Amino acid sequence: MGWSDIFYFSIISVALVLSVMGLWFTAVMPGMDYWNKRFFLVYFVVLMGCILSSLIAIVLHYFPISSVVIYFILHLECLLLSLPFPMLTAYLLHCCSESVRPSRLFQTALGLWTVYFVLLLSVSVTGGFFSVTVENQPFRGPLYPLLMLPLIAIMLINLVGAIRRRTRLSRKAFISFIIVLLPMTVSLIVMLFVDVMPLFDINFVLSTLVMYSFILSDQIERYRRGQQEIVRQQTEIAHQQREIAHQRASVMILQMRPHFIYNTLMSIYSLCLFEPQKARQTTLDFTNYLRRNMGAIASDSAIPFSTELEHTRAYLSVEQAQYGNMLIVEYDTPFTQFRLPPLTLQPIVENAVKHGMNLDADPLHISIRTREKDFASVIIVEDNGSGFDPSDESKPHTTLENIRQRLEMMCGGSMTIQPREGGGTVVILMIPDHAEWKKRLEEL
Repeated sequence: MGWSDIFYFSIISVALVLSVMGLWFTAVMPGMDYWNKRFFLVYFVVLMGCILSSLIAIVLHYFPISSVVIYFILHLECLLLSLPFPMLTAYLLHCCSESVRPSRLFQTALGLWTVYFVLLLSVSVTGGFFSVTVENQPFRGPLYPLLMLPLIAIMLINLVGAIRRRTRLSRKAFISFIIVLLPMTVSLIVMLFVDVMPLFDINFVLSTLVMYSFILSDQIERYRRGQQEIVRQQTEIAHQQREIAHQRASVMILQMRPHFIYNTLMSIYSLCLFEPQKARQTTLDFTNYLRRNMGAIASDSAIPFSTELEHTRAYLSVEQAQYGNMLIVEYDTPFTQFRLPPLTLQPIVENAVKHGMNLDADPLHISIRTREKDFASVIIVEDNGSGFDPSDESKPHTTLENIRQRLEMMCGGSMTIQPREGGGTVVILMIPDHAEWKKRLEEL
C-alpha cells in the first residue's frame, strides 16, 4: 500500500467517523422537529453508504477479485453519491415553506438526476466513462466529465435557488446552505479534471456537518424562544389570575352587608348612653374591621395569618357587642406562621354568623383552630348553627366560591365544607407549605 493509498484511506476513515457522529447526534439530539430529524437521519445514512463503498473499493484493489465486483462497487458508490443532491433541493424548499413536488426547482433537479442515472446505467455498456484495469484499479474514461455534469448542474441550481430565497430563510439556514453547496460545487468542478474522490468525500461530510450544526443551532434557538414564550404566557396568565383574585377581594369588600353597618352604628349609639366604655371599644373594633377590609384592596399577595386573625377578631368583637351572650367564640390558634390570601378567614366567620345566628335558639358557638399537618397549614372553622349544604343550588354561595378560587390561584390551597356532627358546619382550609416540601425533597 503506497503513501497515496494510505492518505486516501485515512481521509475516508475520518469521513466515515464524522458521518457516524452526525447520525448519532441526529438520533439522540432533542429539540429538532420531526421533518428535520428524519431528513438528517436519511442524509447521514446515505453519506455513510457512499463512504463505505469508497472504502471497500480501495480495499478491494489489493485482492484478486472479479472486475464485475469492482464495477458493482463503483456503480453503487456513484449512485449513493448522487442521492444527496436532489435531497438538498427538497430540504431547501422545505426550509422556505414551499411544496416540494410541484416546485419547478425540484422537478428540474429530479430531471437532471434522472439523466445522471441513465448515464450511470450506460457505463456497463460503454467503457467511455470509466473502466477497471487488470490490477483492479478504476480508470477514468474520456466521457467521465459528461457523467459529472448533471450533478454539477443540480448543485448550481440549488446554489442559485438558495440565493434567490435568502429572504425566506433564517440567517443561519442561509449560511448553512451556502457552506454546503458552494464547496461541493467547486469540488465537483475540480473532479472534471482531477480524480479527488476521497477529498470530495470528506469535504461532503464536513460541509454537511457544518450545515447540520447551523440548522440544529437554529432549531434549538427556536425551541428556546418557544419555551420563553410559553413561560411568558404562563407568567401573564398567573398575573391575570392574581388580578382576578384581587378584583374578587375588592368586590367582596364592596358587598359588605349594609344592615351589618347600620346595626353596628345603632349598637354603638345605644352603648354610648348606658356603657360608654364598651361603646368606645366597639367603635375601635369596628374601625379596625373597616381598616382591614379597605387594606385588603391594596394587597395583591398573601398576608400573614396573624393579620387575618386580627381582622376576624375585630369583626367578631363588633358582632358580640350586638348579640352579647348569643355569640360565643373560641380561639385555638397555636400555629400562625403561614400566609394566606386576604379576606379568607373573616368572610367564612361572617358567613357562619349570618347563616347560623338564631335569636330564638341556643347561642351560636364558633371555634377557630389552626394545625400543622403534612407540610401544610390547616384552619378549621366550626359552628353549631343551622348547617350549610354546599350542594344546595337554590342558595347562592358566591362568597365561599370566591374564597376557594383565590386559595387555589394565590397559594395552591383548598377548601372543604362538611356538616358538623350534632348540627352545624365545619369549614377546613388547607394551605400547602411549598418551601417545606422543597426542603424535604432536597433532603431525600
